[in-house]
Amino acid sequence: MHTPLVSINIPVYKCESFILKCLESVKAQTYQNLEIILINDCTPDNSVTIIEEFIANNTSLNIKLLYHQENSGLSVVRNTGIDNSTGKYIYFLDSDDTITSDCIEKCVDNVLLYKTQMVIAQNRWINTFDNTTKDFGFATLSIDKNFNNNSSIFEAYCKGYFPVSSWNKLVELDFIKTNKIYFVAGLFAQDELWMFHVMQKIDSLSILDDITYNYYLHANSVIFNRTKKNSENHQTILEWVNKSYNETKDLNRRKLIRGWIVNFKTLILQMQWKVIKDDDYFKINYNRMKKAPSLSFSDYISSDFTKAQKKENLLLNLPTNLGYKIFKKRYEG
Repeated sequence: MHTPLVSINIPVYKCESFILKCLESVKAQTYQNLEIILINDCTPDNSVTIIEEFIANNTSLNIKLLYHQENSGLSVVRNTGIDNSTGKYIYFLDSDDTITSDCIEKCVDNVLLYKTQMVIAQNRWINTFDNTTKDFGFATLSIDKNFNNNSSIFEAYCKGYFPVSSWNKLVELDFIKTNKIYFVAGLFAQDELWMFHVMQKIDSLSILDDITYNYYLHANSVIFNRTKKNSENHQTILEWVNKSYNETKDLNRRKLIRGWIVNFKTLILQMQWKVIKDDDYFKINYNRMKKAPSLSFSDYISSDFTKAQKKENLLLNLPTNLGYKIFKKRYEG
């Protein structure tokens, strides 16, 4: 049986309450040909002590603990992991989450069966506040389970059929390194842009419908701790995508990116308003986003865009004060 080496990458920063459970889930894997790479991003808590004790008690495991000289953020942590991985495949696992015992085995079986560069599996949300669970929290919505060309992959991605998180995806490491698909430093929402860059290049992808990843919702979860920095990051991501749009000559891809931009701009405003509720800041961002490509007149008579996208595009390009008033009425009643 073919058992390629899989590199599991885990960031280490303020995770002392979670890291042991995370590591135990990796230790419990039915698939054994693993290298576990942990990157200490100058964590100020006891995470490293816990990890060092785990390593000492599990000498049979192939574990590397790497150290950053200064706190550099998750994007740089991910990049350090990529550069130091030696496996055939790489798998990103956040330190406050866990994976099912058959996670890697099922992912490897799938990627070898379909001969793809990436497999995307399903996840479960575990809410630590009320001990409830939700299956398919960040769902893979694609009906197709196997893609063998970039055009179909990119179209499915732009239509929102794949979750944008970097975790719970087994990816061919050589594909990432050859195409230099690294995470952009300084971003707090780095997964979205990385996934966009991956989708621009990847030629084969498969979907695993099994739940293999447990995503824990807790007080420190990013989803509950968004700030103005996150909103600015989203603006930066939009600028990167705009750049890709302007460099793209393929008319169909440009059309797909326009649709993606409409969806993303709507998401930015909704998230920003939910967290910040700053009238002036909303207007500034609303105005900034008008610089991004919008749907054209021909797009409005095309069946390539939904009625909802056409409506949102219109509402995103009104005079700023009018756009603000309508948005506030829509989302606050």
